[in-house]
Amino acid sequence: MPVFSKIKLPARMDSLHAFMELAAVCAGNHGFSPGRINDIELALEEIIVNIISYAYPGGEGHIEVICRPDARNRLVFEIADSGVPFNMLACGDPDRTAGIEERRIGGLGVFFVKQLMDEAHYRREDDRNILTIVASGNRKEDQDGTE
Repeated sequence: MPVFSKIKLPARMDSLHAFMELAAVCAGNHGFSPGRINDIELALEEIIVNIISYAYPGGEGHIEVICRPDARNRLVFEIADSGVPFNMLACGDPDRTAGIEERRIGGLGVFFVKQLMDEAHYRREDDRNILTIVASGNRKEDQDGTE
């Protein structure tokens, strides 16, 4: 499959808007609904902010995002960085039944990524973290019958 769109920018908060714009344009051009575009933006924002916050302690680096369609007419986003090895998908889901004062800090954003996207995969390749998220044009709950 050919690359649909690609951007590589410094891992800084002032780059976030450009990454979000790439996601919105790719999904919009692919015919995704505004609600589904919001899902993709929320998932991508969580991933990008985590990379900006934690991937390059004491240094600078870049983030690369590639958006491409797959054979099933879904959009595949590959988010890559050369920061410290970290598989955010390996983090356990937060205990949503615990009281607010008993909950540990963090982890909810990763939970949202897993819930909003059809698929999410991590690999470490060539000294890079590569997180792949896949989104169909329908909300995940519409596909699996859950609400």
